Amino acid sequence: MTTSAYTTLPTRLIVAAIAIPLIILFAMVGGYLFFLFVALISGISLYEFYKLAERTGAFPLKTIGIIAGFIINGAFIYERVQVEVFNFFADHGIHLSMFSQLQFLLFVQILFYLVVLLVELIRQKGSPTLNLGVTVLGVAVISLFFGTLISIRELFPYGFPVHKFFQTGFADDAQLQTIERWGGYTIVSLFATIWICDTAAYFGGISFGSRKLFERVSPKKTWEGAAFGLVFAVLTMVLSRALVLEYLQWHDAIVIGCIVGVFGQLGDLIESRFKRDAGVKDSSAMIPGHGGVFDRFDSLVFVSPFVYLYIDFIVLS
Repeated sequence: MTTSAYTTLPTRLIVAAIAIPLIILFAMVGGYLFFLFVALISGISLYEFYKLAERTGAFPLKTIGIIAGFIINGAFIYERVQVEVFNFFADHGIHLSMFSQLQFLLFVQILFYLVVLLVELIRQKGSPTLNLGVTVLGVAVISLFFGTLISIRELFPYGFPVHKFFQTGFADDAQLQTIERWGGYTIVSLFATIWICDTAAYFGGISFGSRKLFERVSPKKTWEGAAFGLVFAVLTMVLSRALVLEYLQWHDAIVIGCIVGVFGQLGDLIESRFKRDAGVKDSSAMIPGHGGVFDRFDSLVFVSPFVYLYIDFIVLS
């Protein structure tokens, strides 16, 4: 196993050298480019989850689920779309009445549930209960959770309380640029914290690990490795606060670091449970040397909702 890891190391490094600058670019640009990036990894991860489920005997409605997942991802950039569409028609003397973001998200989910229920009513393939459970679970956990990553980026500037951080009720161009920059740096810092947490947990486990964390699911993970991951996640986020995230208080950085250190590692364990149930090592072989997209972003799936809730409800409230 060690030989295999070293054999794939050059490939892993090449992929990382290409992917990391692209992720930083998407995060800093934000807007529709970042939405498309997240929607892409969300859709591929959902497809890989469905393929894992098929190996356990389920027959998820893959096409319907992936389409619904994309639209649900779109609900998290809906406010930007709403403002731009409304302003466009207002400039031409037309005033529109549109769904709110929450109304749109609820409408899409309710419609999705009704569609899959009706399809399984007619369909005769496997267990309807199992098929529905897998189809809905994939969209709820992967698409919805990934969507909150889009929302984190969209908080800057769409949900940003200017008056709380600047002595003005409205942001000028310089302040808007600062807010946009904070948004990009928040996403980059989140990715960096997850990567460093994973790396620290891996090397900490190799060097000092003796007590198994969850042997039935992931035999190599240890409590010592998990502790290293948590500590370095907090340190990374604190460093990010010192360098680029001035809008955070020091305790906010510590809390977000703890969220990453705990829920990121839990996300990895949960995905490992899915893979063990399916009897496979990786969710796919799509990324050379790294496995599948779901493998690479499993921590992010479970970190994003809690970071979004904390930033939106606590930091920016």
